[in-house]
Amino acid sequence: MSFESKLDKILDRQAAIQERLVTSQNIGRNEYVELTKSLSELEDISVQIKEYKQLTAEQKDLRNMIQDSADDKEILSMAEEELRELDTVIEKREKDLKVALLPKDEADSKNAIIEVRAGTGGDEAGLFAAQLFSMYMKYADNNNWKFEILSLSETGIGGYREATGLITGKNVFSKLKFESGVHRVQRVPETESSGRVHTSAATVAILPEAEDVDVNIEEKDLRIDVYRASGAGGQHVNCTESAVRIVHIPTGITVQQQDEKSQHKNKAKAMKILKSRLYDHERSMKEAERSAERKDQIKSGDRSDRIRTYNFPQGRVTDHRINLTLYKIDEIVQEGRLEEVIDALISNYETERLSDLNDL
Repeated sequence: MSFESKLDKILDRQAAIQERLVTSQNIGRNEYVELTKSLSELEDISVQIKEYKQLTAEQKDLRNMIQDSADDKEILSMAEEELRELDTVIEKREKDLKVALLPKDEADSKNAIIEVRAGTGGDEAGLFAAQLFSMYMKYADNNNWKFEILSLSETGIGGYREATGLITGKNVFSKLKFESGVHRVQRVPETESSGRVHTSAATVAILPEAEDVDVNIEEKDLRIDVYRASGAGGQHVNCTESAVRIVHIPTGITVQQQDEKSQHKNKAKAMKILKSRLYDHERSMKEAERSAERKDQIKSGDRSDRIRTYNFPQGRVTDHRINLTLYKIDEIVQEGRLEEVIDALISNYETERLSDLNDL
């Protein structure tokens, strides 16, 4: 099917749904909900298609004008200039439409669970992990998303051994999914007396929040242990057996939760995280199978890869996957202004997917 035919098919489907909603008297509630949902999903792309068709019609008129005005140099020059500008706009609109027509990641519209863990670098790695966690909290706030802290394991000097949060809002996972990986920091630690630059690391995992329909967990596959919470300064430490550890036996995935005083609340949080890890595990396995045949992602699934470096002495942030360097480290880290990095990653991802489709 040609590109133009695909566009016409979308407009025909929109028109058919609108006609069904307006003219039919016997629409059931379930059908009405499905039709209005489909119509809403088609709204944005239908507007883009109509604008694109209007532009291509103008393009055709200009070409005819150029052909008919070969003897009028002034009109010819103006028309050719206008056509060059229009060609550029149409090329951009066409790419945007092709991206919109790409198969969607079913998880893109989901909320996300973020897990940040200190890596190599001792206390400095813990401080960096805490800084990354704060950066994502600010990025969520910048997008009017809600950020709920699920668990914190502190180092006692302001750092985190690990931290987990739930981010809820519109299309959260689609924006954050490329943040998974090893983040490296280069700077002089506060505890360093000689002024030497140290390199530390932290890992970030972004998981789509799983709903009950996304993953099926059988009770026989779980081992649930309860124990007394431990850690620095917790007021419920060693008082009751409120901490919960859940092991998913088939995969070995383990989740521990002890932040709440209530064993019931800890178990509920642990199950939420476990479901999301299992959902991500299943997605990763499917993605690995697809990637073995053709590479259609920005290596976002391999969390062993170093993806980004934050160099404080030079004031730069470098994303190694797309060779992007920005000298805006304070804006990015302190204010959570990640838009430029994330938009570049998404654009590169879409370009690679389009290239893969063209190669088929």
